[in-house]
Amino acid sequence: MEMSAPQRAMAKLGLTRDIDLALHVPLRYEDETQLDRLADAREGSTLQVEATVADCRVETRARRQLVARLTDDDGESLVLRFLNFYPSQQKQLAAGQRVRVRGELRGGFLGREMVHPKVSPAGAPLPTSLTPVYPTSAQLPQAYLRKAIASALNRAPLNEVLPAGTLPSGLPSLHEAVHFLHQPPPGTALATLDERSHPAWQRLKFDELLAQQLSQLTAQRERAKLRAPTLRATRAGLHEKLLAVLPFALTAAQRRVAEEIAADLAAGAPMHRLLQGDVGSGKTVVAALAATIAIDAGW
Repeated sequence: MEMSAPQRAMAKLGLTRDIDLALHVPLRYEDETQLDRLADAREGSTLQVEATVADCRVETRARRQLVARLTDDDGESLVLRFLNFYPSQQKQLAAGQRVRVRGELRGGFLGREMVHPKVSPAGAPLPTSLTPVYPTSAQLPQAYLRKAIASALNRAPLNEVLPAGTLPSGLPSLHEAVHFLHQPPPGTALATLDERSHPAWQRLKFDELLAQQLSQLTAQRERAKLRAPTLRATRAGLHEKLLAVLPFALTAAQRRVAEEIAADLAAGAPMHRLLQGDVGSGKTVVAALAATIAIDAGW
């Protein structure tokens, strides 16, 4: 069976299994759990209101645009402006229709307005959790992705696999953390979600860090099984000759690191080391000393 465009987009994002979807966590959230009053709103704030369309028309000033004027139950007015629109939107905003709109409130020439707000029929039940906004692509609408993730959450294997006592106190189970991040209840402090400081986020961070440490330990053990030629400095070799002609004395740190590298080169396993230091700290001379050991050994 041929995949649809959203299915192909999900596959391109690596969202092919239930667990992939469950761990595709939101970028941010929108609070659609309550309605706001225009009378209490400030410019620059994002709000959700229900109002009745007073009139709707297509204007052709600088560019063709759809403009609708709404009036709420308090008599407050709001202009909706769409620079790109479809005939269905014009029908949705026909005069007399009662709609729910959500967007950023701005000041405009005709008064307060929203540009390209989200529009839906008024009176529908309000969501019982914050609305997640996911990383996606142009071919994968948020609504489609939300539905796919909500379905996958019921099937994804999120059972606890960590031994007892491993998890720091105060952190939720993996199942609780993942479900919370996809469906935060109303009243959850958005700052703790946006800053990723909420315990649910901390749990995922803990698992990611633990997985990274375990993978590094596994790789280190695998490297330790490998064999490498032993490279040893000789008393009359290039290593000692370079030390003798240097126009400066090595610092204690340079000597220590050079000796550690020499010991690694003399071992029978591949060296795995990162030499780090500020500009002028002596990384080049340490590297040169290591190179002389390899040259003396015939490499």
